[in-house]
Amino acid sequence: MTRTISIDDMNFHAPPALKLLGGKVQSFNQDTGTIEMYFVADESHCHSGDIVQGGFLAGMLDATMAHVVFCVLDAIVVVATLEIKVSYLAIARPGKLVGRGWICRMGKTISFLEAELLDEQGTVLARASSTARIIHRSPGA
Repeated sequence: MTRTISIDDMNFHAPPALKLLGGKVQSFNQDTGTIEMYFVADESHCHSGDIVQGGFLAGMLDATMAHVVFCVLDAIVVVATLEIKVSYLAIARPGKLVGRGWICRMGKTISFLEAELLDEQGTVLARASSTARIIHRSPGA
């Protein structure tokens, strides 16, 4: 299958919220339906000195889960999060963070997604699961 949406295109047209998180799509595996993204957390994402605020981590996980849907569908869609659950497992510090996401189940309009966020040493910092509504859009809409 020829992809119509490339990783370069997704990164170039990233929404402002993803840019705020320093997020970019790193790789996608069509066969396994998995994605890897990276984020750059800096002092503007921190509270209490050098601890990345949990809401930013949730945003990174949410973005990772949404982008796996974009890649699997290879179509113009809106992925609207209906519910998200985040478990924080370790303190996140400023620097490069890696998001890995996958689809647990996908229907025509609802998807069940999961992701994890790791630091550069491979420590899992947070995990998330979400339910999202898939809204198909026509080009230019």
